[in-house]
Parts: sequence; C-alpha cells; structure tokens
Amino acid sequence: MTDVKATLRDLLNKGRRMLLPHEAYALLSNFNISVVPHKLVTNVMEAVEAAERMGYPVVLKVVSPDVVHKTDVGGVMLNIEGSAQLKRSYEDLLSNVRRNAPEARIFGILVEKMMPKSIEVMIGGMRDSTFGPIVAFGLGGIFVEALGDVAFAVAPINKCEAVKLVKKVRGYRVLSGLRGRPLDVDSVVEIVVKVSKILVELPEIAELDLNPIFVYERGSTVIDARVILGHVPQ
Repeated sequence: MTDVKATLRDLLNKGRRMLLPHEAYALLSNFNISVVPHKLVTNVMEAVEAAERMGYPVVLKVVSPDVVHKTDVGGVMLNIEGSAQLKRSYEDLLSNVRRNAPEARIFGILVEKMMPKSIEVMIGGMRDSTFGPIVAFGLGGIFVEALGDVAFAVAPINKCEAVKLVKKVRGYRVLSGLRGRPLDVDSVVEIVVKVSKILVELPEIAELDLNPIFVYERGSTVIDARVILGHVPQ
C-alpha cells in the first residue's frame, strides 16, 4: 500500500489528474479486483503478439492523457478477430486520433481481451464535502444515465452494508435470477467493499468509475475504469 500511495502522490506532484487506463487497472489489481486481460503496446507487432497471447477477439484503445472520451475521437476498435484485421485497425485508430485530436499525446495502445457480453453494473466512488468518501452502485453501461438507478452509501462499508446497497437498486432483480439466470452477486458485493477500501485508504483519489463491470454466473470483471486524482493530503 505504501508503494501505491507514493506512486499516486508522485503523479499528483507532477500535475497528473487522471490515471491512464493501464494504471487504473494496476491499481484495481492491487486490491484484488478482477480486470479485463490487457497489455500496453507501442507498435503493431507488439499488439499482434499480445492479441495472440490472450486470444482473439480483442479490443484496441488509445492511451493518452489528453483523450478522456476515446470513442469521440475514434480511439476504440472492437471485435478484432485476427492479425490482419488487427494491423488495419491499429493504423486506423492512430489515424483517427491524429485527425480528431491532433494535439493529443499518444502513449501507446491498450490491447484488451474482448470479454463475453453479460449483465453490466457500475461501481463508483467520490468525495463529498460533507460526508467524505461515497460509494455508488447501479446498473452499468448506458443504463446509469438512462435510468438513474443508482444507490449511494458513505464509506467505509462492510459486506453486510454492501449487500444492502446492491439490493437497493431496482435492477437488482436482473442480478438475482430474473428469467432463471442467477449471477454472481457475491462477486459484485466484494468489489463494492474493495472500492470502499480504496476510497478510505487512498485519499489521493478524488473519484473512480468502474463501468461497465460484466457480471457472470461465476465472477465479475471490470471492463473499463476511470480514476481521477485530487489533492495531495497532508
């Protein structure tokens, strides 16, 4: 934990206000939160090697501190099924970003395993000026904004409190076995508790958003993560 805090403080002192995707994944992995298999690469041959190692299909995502919404600049390529398609997609992605965000610094490309689709949830956190760290849970993907079905709790929370938080949302029925498909709610609860722990132990983090998280019959996997840094605590 000391190394994580030191790394975050160093980034803050250098003026960084957001973790890059692979840095966010590393932070989550440090708290034993399952993340999508991924590899940061800097050229197309490294991308091919990474994709073949993790298995197709894969996703490509631009890694840039100057690009917040990657899809808006053409910085995401999905459903890549083989090396020939990957090579084309790699070059197309770079061309898109250079055209749509010419000032953006490109640190590399993230190759990610294209995970099987499943029910999506989001787990997030923020710091309130009155209550301190707050944990959020709701349906993931586009449904967070479309339905507004999100519940909140003041951190820290234990497993029992996390279960109550998850059950507060109307979408809980989907997780608990709607249409005969029970999902691994326990794995979701575990992530909620771990996000609470992150917020409490790392005041350097101002906000985090794990969305979407794919929930399977066994386990849950973070597919995308955004971590915003705040001030350096005294």
